[in-house]
Amino acid sequence: MSTQLGPTAMDRSGNDFFDLEEVEVLAKKKLPKPVYDYYAGGADTESTVRDNRAVYGRYRLLPRYMVDVSHCDLTYHLLGHKLSMPIVVAPMSQQRMADDEGELAVARAVAKEDTVMVLSTMATQPLEDVAKAGKDGPLQLFQLYVIKDRAFCRRLIQRAARAGYAGFMVTVDAPRLGNRISDERNKFSLPPGMEISNLSGLVKGGQEAKGDSSSHIVRVFQEQVDASLTWEFVKWMRDVTKLPIFVKGILSPEDARKAVDVGVDGIVVSNHGGRQLDYSPATLDMIAPIRAAVGHRVLLLMDGGIRRGTDVLKAIALGADAVMLGRPVLYGLALQGEEGVRKVLQMLRRELTLAMQLAGCTSLQTITQSLVLPFGVGVHLGHASKL
Repeated sequence: MSTQLGPTAMDRSGNDFFDLEEVEVLAKKKLPKPVYDYYAGGADTESTVRDNRAVYGRYRLLPRYMVDVSHCDLTYHLLGHKLSMPIVVAPMSQQRMADDEGELAVARAVAKEDTVMVLSTMATQPLEDVAKAGKDGPLQLFQLYVIKDRAFCRRLIQRAARAGYAGFMVTVDAPRLGNRISDERNKFSLPPGMEISNLSGLVKGGQEAKGDSSSHIVRVFQEQVDASLTWEFVKWMRDVTKLPIFVKGILSPEDARKAVDVGVDGIVVSNHGGRQLDYSPATLDMIAPIRAAVGHRVLLLMDGGIRRGTDVLKAIALGADAVMLGRPVLYGLALQGEEGVRKVLQMLRRELTLAMQLAGCTSLQTITQSLVLPFGVGVHLGHASKL
């Protein structure tokens, strides 16, 4: 891995950021309001967006001491590939709105930090170009929105496989787009000159989805996402590709069991960053029930609200194999492009290392559910009696 860039980071205007919450504050000042609102916003009241963050405060960490933590190993293996940490960059759309290189800069940064980027179907750079940009990393995955046109969907899967993506992450929680009021208020659309590159060639009503009309591209996508999607799609996809398949957007233990039954390789516990169904549960709360439902038959990832190393520690302790980081990556990209993304990832890795050492954990394998307590439980266990 390349040289660390230091404990703090400096954006292009000369402001320091010391944690991932501050990264957002600075990015909000820099990004145009419609773009920031698109990245940061959620559905309806945005209660789920807030709860995704607040839920981490509802769990406490119970450390164990007298453990040699002079060396702490964050190494994680995903699909047979060694990563520097159990932190994956989540699929996020339209990254060129944050920085002109967009997904290309993120792919390079992620590769240099020896971890994984999941590329969105709704990227503003062609999937082949992003694959080349991140070719020196451990692996890349491709997130798939299922399009009604199965022939187009098949071609998209085959394109990604030819480009070298090591697996697919099928989003299952978006049969329709959530009610994103801030986007409506801002009359959001892609800036001129940008396009949803991977949907080029998708035809609707005799028109091709090209970049000359950003509102048309979004409309075509909304019309073409398959609202009739069922578990049969996984079987169909198995006939198209032999690469690993994750399903992203699972919150119900029963859905998790069904996913295992149809033969997926991994599950992502996710509520789409609070951008789909408002008042759906915070993802951290659902990790343990889903792990109990599926055991260790499949990989279990999660996203939603990760901002601190202790957040990652709690998620793993509750049963996640790894976490996916979303919005802070976009904010780092907006502030400093590729270097900003690297700094965000490095900051979270440093925080996770320190949190593990302070908790008495020397490797990911030593992080267990006994490390976390629901808030207030310590009183009943006697840990806080008469204090």
